[in-house]
Amino acid sequence: MAGQQYTQVLNPLLRRGHAVAYRLEIVSEVREWLHDLRRRDRNTAILVGQAVTALLHEGPSLGRPLVDRIKGSRLHNLKELRPASSGTSEVRILFVFDPERRAVLLVAGDKAGQWSTWYERAIPLAEARYALHLKERDA
Repeated sequence: MAGQQYTQVLNPLLRRGHAVAYRLEIVSEVREWLHDLRRRDRNTAILVGQAVTALLHEGPSLGRPLVDRIKGSRLHNLKELRPASSGTSEVRILFVFDPERRAVLLVAGDKAGQWSTWYERAIPLAEARYALHLKERDA
């Protein structure tokens, strides 16, 4: 629920009451990163909000250029959201759809200048956060 409220703050389309087909969960670290992004670069935050809205409308069928599959993960359904961004940033958000078909945002960051090393850190982190998400869901 808090994830949806935050998305509503980011995205003018949701504030106007457009219905979404899928629910959103955001891990606390990503929520903090998004709040910081909103303070630092409002234009990119709006673009991220638009990409999240598209994800919530289209669900797992959303493909390139906004979504791409992650290679090298143990999670077959780990994907990256590739929103447009202002300036020289290359924002990426790793996510999965969980068994309840909620989009779970697991890791977010700017990979500009760190093309491969960003994934080397982000993929294991996303896998660990997803395992924790499933454990908390089942508790």
